[in-house]
Amino acid sequence: MEFKSFAFYLFSLILVAAALRVVTARNPVHSALFLVLSFVTASGLWMLLEAEFLAITLVLVYVGAVMVLFLFVVMMLDINLDRLREGYWDYLVPALVVALVMLGEMAVIVWGRTFGLESMPTPAPKEATYSNTRELGRLIYTDYVYPFELAAVLLLVAIVAAIALTLRRRKDSKYQDPARQVLVRREDRVRLVSMPAEKPPVAATQEAESRP
Repeated sequence: MEFKSFAFYLFSLILVAAALRVVTARNPVHSALFLVLSFVTASGLWMLLEAEFLAITLVLVYVGAVMVLFLFVVMMLDINLDRLREGYWDYLVPALVVALVMLGEMAVIVWGRTFGLESMPTPAPKEATYSNTRELGRLIYTDYVYPFELAAVLLLVAIVAAIALTLRRRKDSKYQDPARQVLVRREDRVRLVSMPAEKPPVAATQEAESRP
């Protein structure tokens, strides 16, 4: 067995085990840490597939930014683990169905010849000046520009929907209304009072004598 094949099967085994621990771990922090391991292992698989740009992007964006944010949020929230475990087994049947479908898809890809499918052609060796980043950009903005734009719209809709679902207006919170601010007049906010700058001498003397 070649080293590349050995590394592929080793990384795949670690990735599957880490993904299972993400779902089965009872502690949310442990689940997030296993998800970090899954991302790092997936980036290793992409490195084996000569997709260095995607591998580095996965590590920098998801592991270095998104998962750190997840860990901060999970560790700062007061999560009730007992309540979180309620209804855990209610989702077992849908999860098994999804897992079996994914397992069947992977089996079709790996053992395609057994199912009578044609095997994928072996890619030709790349030149020394080949850049997968440039090739990826060319494919995204030429052949797959419409799916790329559709994915961007879906992400935008998901962001707006998440903000709309989590936005709750508090009655005791103080906020400003710009429409009312621009209608404010000086006479409504400032009142000028005419009063002497200093007291007369006679009044000051009487006030001093009246003091005990």
